[in-house]
Amino acid sequence: MEGDHGRSRTSDFDYSLPQPLIAQRPLVDRAASRLLVLSRATGTIEHRQFRDFPALLAPGDVLVVNASRVISARLIGRRSNGRPAEVLLVHPEPDGTWLAMVHPGGKLKGGRTIAFGDDATAEITDVVGGGLRRVRFSGRLDVQAVMAQYGAVPLPPYITRPADEQDRDRYQTVYAREDGSVAAPTAGLHFTPELLAEIERRGVTVAEVVLHVGPGTFKPVEVEDPAMHVMHGEWYQVSPEAAAAVRAAKAAGKRVWAVGTTVVRSLETAAAAASAAPPSSPAGAVVAGSGWTDLFVRPGFRFSVVDAMLTNFHLPRSTLLMLVAAFAGYEHTMAAYREAIAREYRLYSYGDAMAVV
Repeated sequence: MEGDHGRSRTSDFDYSLPQPLIAQRPLVDRAASRLLVLSRATGTIEHRQFRDFPALLAPGDVLVVNASRVISARLIGRRSNGRPAEVLLVHPEPDGTWLAMVHPGGKLKGGRTIAFGDDATAEITDVVGGGLRRVRFSGRLDVQAVMAQYGAVPLPPYITRPADEQDRDRYQTVYAREDGSVAAPTAGLHFTPELLAEIERRGVTVAEVVLHVGPGTFKPVEVEDPAMHVMHGEWYQVSPEAAAAVRAAKAAGKRVWAVGTTVVRSLETAAAAASAAPPSSPAGAVVAGSGWTDLFVRPGFRFSVVDAMLTNFHLPRSTLLMLVAAFAGYEHTMAAYREAIAREYRLYSYGDAMAVV
């Protein structure tokens, strides 16, 4: 959008955050959320209910969702001195260790151990940088069993209550199937099986990709020049079926909808891979594949695939807000946020949704 290339300061993406609007619990009905609909072309805003979302789709469109499942990655154990310690599992390594974040970080250096009852012990084998440790589990329980017995859903830091049994179900999308995320791809939390069935009855293809959300999703941009911000890599996979559905929609002049910033980054990463693959692929093509992406989408980014997106509201100064501004236009995005706050939309993971069309 015109003028957005100049939006290169992190402070441009700040806004006044009313704490009471941060949703601490999900609604009883997933589909009962409000839906702000923002036009990319005009900046026009409509206020609707999420149950209206299928009406925004047209036959032949493709709705791409992230099928990653949140793991019970927050483990509370005891240090050798009996004091509590926390391990947040991030990603398994090929050698059987895990990358993790730990607390208190200053006390947990290489060689230190954390016990989980009498069933398992995590040893910190080394410090790998970026706040991460490599840990190795031993004992009667394997890692999956440790998570089942001692793990909690890793709710984001702005949800100030402890995770409970309700979160095991509600902090997952209804289509989650691939374990690996430490935070939910929250734009998808609003869907119910009934809404998805209605969408498919409208002639819309629902395609799945996977991006395992890492803890970096909550990391604010702390430098004034966003180009200096280091993105944490996240593992993604675009299946041959999803790639084919997207290519068919683009060829037919239909829209590709991304459910969430994770899907935007997966598809645009796959498009970059397609453009780099010989022979040269047409604009908007994606190739199936998997790997790590640290794609940072911010104003000035040229989108190749995504035509419309569904997203929740995001923290000030976050890479997620910058991605939305890159897609919808900076002025339109910040005006939509001001309007949502004025109308007391519920914010963040368990909050309301925004469709950018």
